[in-house]
Amino acid sequence: MVVILGKLALLVAFAVLFVVFREVYIRWELIHLAKKHRTKPPTRLLDSFPLGIANFRKARQASVRNETCDFMMNLFKSGHDTLHDEVMGLNRIVTRDPENVKAVLATNFKDFSLGLRHGAFYPLLGDGIFTLSGEGWKHSRALLRPQFSRQQVSQLNSLNEHVDQLIRNFKRDSNQDNGRGFGFFDAQVYFHNLTLDTATEFLFGESVDSLSNGNRQVQGPEIKVTAQEFAECFNGSLKTLRLRIQLGKLSFLANPDHFKHEVKICHNFVDYFVHKTLAETEKEKADSGDQEFSYIFIEQLAKQTRDPKVIRDQAFNILLAGRDTTASLLSFALFILARDKRVWNKLRDEVLTTFGNDSSKITFESLKRSTYLTNTINEVLRLFPIVPSNSRMAIADTILPRGGGEDESSPVFVKKGTTVSYVVYVMQRTKKYWGEDAEDFRPERWEEGKLHMWDYLPFNGGPRICLGQQFALTEISFTLVRILQTFRDVEPHPDATPSFKDLRGLHSLTLSVAEGVWLRLIE
Repeated sequence: MVVILGKLALLVAFAVLFVVFREVYIRWELIHLAKKHRTKPPTRLLDSFPLGIANFRKARQASVRNETCDFMMNLFKSGHDTLHDEVMGLNRIVTRDPENVKAVLATNFKDFSLGLRHGAFYPLLGDGIFTLSGEGWKHSRALLRPQFSRQQVSQLNSLNEHVDQLIRNFKRDSNQDNGRGFGFFDAQVYFHNLTLDTATEFLFGESVDSLSNGNRQVQGPEIKVTAQEFAECFNGSLKTLRLRIQLGKLSFLANPDHFKHEVKICHNFVDYFVHKTLAETEKEKADSGDQEFSYIFIEQLAKQTRDPKVIRDQAFNILLAGRDTTASLLSFALFILARDKRVWNKLRDEVLTTFGNDSSKITFESLKRSTYLTNTINEVLRLFPIVPSNSRMAIADTILPRGGGEDESSPVFVKKGTTVSYVVYVMQRTKKYWGEDAEDFRPERWEEGKLHMWDYLPFNGGPRICLGQQFALTEISFTLVRILQTFRDVEPHPDATPSFKDLRGLHSLTLSVAEGVWLRLIE
């Protein structure tokens, strides 16, 4: 026993010495490499020792408690814009500096990749535009670009049908007891149904119509899946993906049975559309010259490959973007508007003046001309970017233009293998870029003529800027106009969070309202 305890003590001592030596070496290397490349090291965050395990633990606790937004803000409470730390043994630079973000996403784009994202996300998303770098990403983007042409995005007929059903659901639930008081319901659930319906029709040429029948089943290769089951499993699987990316190189450890089941449900749901398309005739549709141009993504992809996994991966990546991001933005918008009657009334006046009560007057062009509507959406996206933080990994030694030294005016050397995380949520609330009222909701700021470039990135930037940006903004604008045409007032649930400043965000891969959007609409 004495011998075993002695060996154990020796192992512990050796481990402690190794960690201490590694920590000292990393700090020395930062200073050495900075001098060698005529740069300066960034300020180091606290609590990296040992191996950044404390940072992982804090980030994980914040995720579980739906406190990620506060956690991100607290990272920069020292006032610095660029910091250095470790997470699970990986060197990381964290920045809210727009110039550094520009370098990562644009000017030094070739020096960065998605890093460990492919391995972390692969069980659910496979090989698609959100997981691939290099040539694989270029190929995926080329496949998807025609789907988001102006001609495609501007077609509002099918969107109108789905929003009609959304409005009917809102009217029904505003006049019945839904378990939390008469007329109160969670609008966020319906927004996710709406975007699932529009995304499946847009991508697959067939909507699952979850707004009208969430129990409708589709037959996957192995099992039948309802739209409701897909939604629940999809949300659950995204939480696990969040954990996997936080674990870094140890992402393989987060592979529980419930995650495998959720992935199976999600894959069978999308595989229904894939196998249906592959089973149909390959006969080309005659070009009638009709203005009702139709580009069904999955049909076009099936002409290039007959591999069902390739088709599923590409389709699933876009379904992720088309469903979650748009639904979350609509949820944040209605959450805020329910509590800010000044903006609600001003916005409704513009809508009624521009469109009246006639949905046929809503066009792609008229939506773009609705200034206050655009400003309101921009302001929601500023305060609640749907992807609040993102990262890239350096695949070559490179440099960030700012962040070195105490005044942070010097360049920062970035060693190959270092992760650079850019925190959009914090950057878009930083007073030096947005003024003293940076944390206030004020759509009028967008009328004041100040140009915002790399300090405003709700849809990312550079070569990987979001392809579906216009599609998302069109769907959001159209839906909000229809709601404002139909309802004269909106009331938040009396027990709900009173202000958006106290709102807790649920952060999986995207940000959503943790408590839901419980409200009542008045016709």
